[in-house]
Amino acid sequence: MKQLLLLILIVFMVSCKDETVKKTPPKKVDVIKRDKPYEGKIIKIDTSLYAKFESKVLVDFYAKYNHETVWQSTEFRKIVLSEFKNAENEGLFPDDYRFEKLNKLETKINKLSDKELVDYDLLLTYNLQKYIWHISQGKLNPKGIYGDWDLKTKNTDVNAILLKAFKENKLQTVLDSCKPQHIVYKRLKKAMEILNGFPKDTLKTIVASEKINPNDTTKAMLSIKRRLMYWKDLKPQDSLTKIYDAKTVEAVKRFQTRHGLAADGVIGKGTLNALNFSKTRRKNQIMANLERWKWFATEMGNEYVIVNIPEYKLHLVENNDTIRTHRIIVGTSKRKTPILSSKLSYAVFNPTWTVPPTILKEDIIPATIKNRGYLASKNITVYDNAGNVVSASDWNPSKARSYRYVQSPGSFNSLGMVKIIFPNKYSVYLHDTNHRDYFEKWNRSLSSGCVRVENPLELTSYLLKDSLNYNLEKITEILKTGETKNASIKTPVYVHQWYWTAWSEGNKLIFRDDIYNLDDDLFKKMK
Repeated sequence: MKQLLLLILIVFMVSCKDETVKKTPPKKVDVIKRDKPYEGKIIKIDTSLYAKFESKVLVDFYAKYNHETVWQSTEFRKIVLSEFKNAENEGLFPDDYRFEKLNKLETKINKLSDKELVDYDLLLTYNLQKYIWHISQGKLNPKGIYGDWDLKTKNTDVNAILLKAFKENKLQTVLDSCKPQHIVYKRLKKAMEILNGFPKDTLKTIVASEKINPNDTTKAMLSIKRRLMYWKDLKPQDSLTKIYDAKTVEAVKRFQTRHGLAADGVIGKGTLNALNFSKTRRKNQIMANLERWKWFATEMGNEYVIVNIPEYKLHLVENNDTIRTHRIIVGTSKRKTPILSSKLSYAVFNPTWTVPPTILKEDIIPATIKNRGYLASKNITVYDNAGNVVSASDWNPSKARSYRYVQSPGSFNSLGMVKIIFPNKYSVYLHDTNHRDYFEKWNRSLSSGCVRVENPLELTSYLLKDSLNYNLEKITEILKTGETKNASIKTPVYVHQWYWTAWSEGNKLIFRDDIYNLDDDLFKKMK
């Protein structure tokens, strides 16, 4: 029994010794030395006060300053409070950063006790750290909201930013550098500024059961004219009539153009819906768009293709200049075009089309069950797992989803004459179409997720940057052969498929239909 006790004691002592050896010594923090003179007094912080914030980032920051207060500078405090007060300009909310409480503390700064000064210091730092995070990468994480968004996660080093601001004595400059610098984001901020200049919106909802055409007379026209005057598309008038007169037609066309609607002067459902947006709802829309732009990539590349899905447009940008613009067709609300960033790889002339699973399940198989001749009419060849061709008579509905369906090249091909490939997990790409008449439609949310491009041969020729082998004449010759051919895009060109529904052009507010119904939902989540 004594031997057993001795053995247990030895084991215990060895294990304790091992544990002691394995202990990691506390990490040494390089404390920042502050040069005198400095404004105000520096106060030691009781580290137990950190607990209520539950923020390691806060603790790490103050450790750098030997757990002492840092906001001695009146100028710096005013910069922070101004940022919080005007947070709405960045699509954020002042209340999220305790602006009112902090502002009250600032007004009586000279009367605060040491304890109150410490509390103020901690509260200011904690909320500024949160603000820097929000302006750098957004308040919300898109990966937690959307399943069809593939954007790289940003990871803002808040303390590195804050320490730089203090070291270089350039707080405002550093904070401004955290905000998105893209021209669209700046135009969104301008749109917010323009919108805030409009008076309070007290107008009632417009009700009209039928389309309103020029020269029509209707009671709804009174409300429509008031709306157009409110949004400055129609000049103020002393008296209003129920007649849809020529001046109002021109005002409606201006309104329709600003909203991406067919500028035909006919007041239908789309125009009426846009007219019924209140100032508050437009403000919420702009804020939702400002939030989204914080999620997007900061570095977009020297040359890039940017697709704005609700605008139905593709822009080719080089050295910050838009050098080409193409109309596009995007996915429907049920088969949305995914949000992503990637890099263009190569173009395929006379492409075949392998039918993707969703289209196969929802379109091809049901149509083939109804009519075995459907596949031949679409020039689709079916292959089994061994690569053998499956004839229409041998096609087995119970095995339908195990087959591979390939459409031959040609003008009838769903991809048209060319497709442009880039790596992505959704198997989408840019491509031509065999329904070019669709580009004339106002609503071009018509595809199964890929982006169809108008005049794609011109775009492809430009991207290939090989005037000898891939000018339009040479490309036409390749297409005439009917043979599939790949061509590498050798110059780095990035592609960004993004989503924004508001911006400004000069002093004009520009809006687009929220085709995937994302704006209202996002704003609610932001609140």
